[in-house]
Amino acid sequence: MPWQECTELSKRQEFVALLVSGEISMSELCRRFGVSRKTGYKWKNRFATEGEAGLQNQARRPRRSPTRTAAEVEAPVVELRKKHPAWGGRKLRRRLQDLGHTNVPAASTITEILHRHQLIDPEESRKHKAHQRFEYPNPNDLWQMDFKGHFQMTAQGRCHPLTVLDDHSRFNLGLRACSNEQSKTVQSELTLLFRCYGLPQRMLMDNGSPWGSDRYHPYTLLVAWLFRLGIKVSHGRPHHPQTQGKEERFHRTLKVELLRDGEFRDLSDCQSRFDPWRDVYNLERPHEALDMSTPASRYPVSKRTYPESLPEIEYSPGDLVRKVQRKGEIYLHGKTYLISKAFRGQPIGLRPTLDDGKWDVYYCHQ
Repeated sequence: MPWQECTELSKRQEFVALLVSGEISMSELCRRFGVSRKTGYKWKNRFATEGEAGLQNQARRPRRSPTRTAAEVEAPVVELRKKHPAWGGRKLRRRLQDLGHTNVPAASTITEILHRHQLIDPEESRKHKAHQRFEYPNPNDLWQMDFKGHFQMTAQGRCHPLTVLDDHSRFNLGLRACSNEQSKTVQSELTLLFRCYGLPQRMLMDNGSPWGSDRYHPYTLLVAWLFRLGIKVSHGRPHHPQTQGKEERFHRTLKVELLRDGEFRDLSDCQSRFDPWRDVYNLERPHEALDMSTPASRYPVSKRTYPESLPEIEYSPGDLVRKVQRKGEIYLHGKTYLISKAFRGQPIGLRPTLDDGKWDVYYCHQ
């Protein structure tokens, strides 16, 4: 299903969130979202004057009262918690503030309210521990990509959720219900994301199929395609899932908030439920690693636009250029060297190093 198939409200929210970053022009963003400049300015002006309420077909503003009773203060807390049962006191407090509520209690008070209404499992609350975080300095410096473990659908077949996350902002660029984990499927989904959000500088993924194989054949056709687009590729250390810690954390959140207790009929049903959950995650859910801001508030689209045709492969004048043969090998000075079948039929560049007789091997920039 194309990325455009989401609710009209979520489309407007994401459009405005990307626009206010100031990293992309109105014309370019309208082109990527498939709307006219008139519509884009309408959404921008409504948001500027009315906030999120202005993006709805009918404005819905939270009620305000300077003389609320204790019950009136607790009611929105309980209502929001029931809507998002995995959110804690700090997330609930920030979201209530973002919605325009006044006299919002402290996070600790909200936690007490949840305990009082028996909305917290004591065992679950003991599992949460603070941990050290690292992030790339800028949005689109690094995207992490992985498949969430597949699950059986009630009608027929399995769903393989493909997830793509921006390392800096934790913005979820893609949550796609796929029927398999094949290279063509991933390339098709990434093409849609690249057209909308632009190209990252680098992508990080594990060593599994379709973007990895083993230490002797670490490159695949999918990775070679990313190289051609000017995207650097890194693979995590084998058997070290913490290398992709943000993806792992996102998958746990996805499981707890959506997948754990749900039954999904088919891929269409999966995607229809993935989309609104993704909107909440990006646009509403306060993120503790972001000082309780939302991922969308920290994510601007990439200035590197997706080229509809692959660029030519060029190397420096001092490089030796060799064509990769059918089995992934090249010939140099009368000897055969295995490179990778992923690059067969393509030119690679050989660049001498400071060590006599040793060469660095390049495919495009990598």
